[in-house]
Amino acid sequence: MRLGDLRRSKNVEDRRASGSGRMSVGRGKGGILTFIIVLVGAYYGVDLSGLMSGQESYQQTSKLESSEEAHLEELSSKVLASTEDIWGEYFKQNGMAYKEPTLVLYRGATQTACGTGQSAMGPFYCPVDQKVYIDLSFYDDMRKRLKASGEFAFSYVIAHEVGHHVQNLLGITSKTQREQMRATSKAAANQISVNVELQADCFAGVWGHQLTQQHRLEQSDIEDAFNAAQAVGDDRLQQQSRGYVVPDSFTHGSSAQRLAWFKKGLTTGNPSVCNTFKKI
Repeated sequence: MRLGDLRRSKNVEDRRASGSGRMSVGRGKGGILTFIIVLVGAYYGVDLSGLMSGQESYQQTSKLESSEEAHLEELSSKVLASTEDIWGEYFKQNGMAYKEPTLVLYRGATQTACGTGQSAMGPFYCPVDQKVYIDLSFYDDMRKRLKASGEFAFSYVIAHEVGHHVQNLLGITSKTQREQMRATSKAAANQISVNVELQADCFAGVWGHQLTQQHRLEQSDIEDAFNAAQAVGDDRLQQQSRGYVVPDSFTHGSSAQRLAWFKKGLTTGNPSVCNTFKKI
């Protein structure tokens, strides 16, 4: 990625100095508590990521060198700034004002307007306070646990969460929350969640398209993002954690779906093609 000349966003809130340490996830009390938090997050429309394994215990020990963390902090700030420019221009062209989200950097756990956020959940967006939360050690988790690496792969994750912010501003978040509450089955409610996540993937692709037009990406960067999109598919995560796949329980979409919608946004650069709710 060629982001050297990009500005840094002023909308970064650094809470790393007040972090509460790493959290464990498993089948014991900690795992149950995390599962409850994820359910609460789903109700509020928060993307708490599909990275939590409910079937096996593990202790997150990802640790970054100070130099690497400093680099990721700068990268995150510049990526956020690029989303501000791209979405700000889109909203302006469509007669709307874009309210920039805040990116919160934290360690271990932090309080949000949507409840307690934990590193084990992965990056997430809270529509109540309009903030994106991320523990930078997630980059290490991507490399080691998900086998997805590269700056653009990490940037795609941030752009995906900003995609949820765009949904919130456009009224999509509140509409889908109401639809989920009216859903007649858990599978139907899950499908709405999948559509929300796939649209955020498509919006991330729209952002990536603009970077491509600015000649800031290499082909290897794009391939890294493709790998990341597939790595967080529900089918792949369930296979890794459970050893089997339950499609009706998907909340983020399969690897193939996530890749397809990200590619759609990346290829067209047009948010209007990201209607994942349209019945075909």
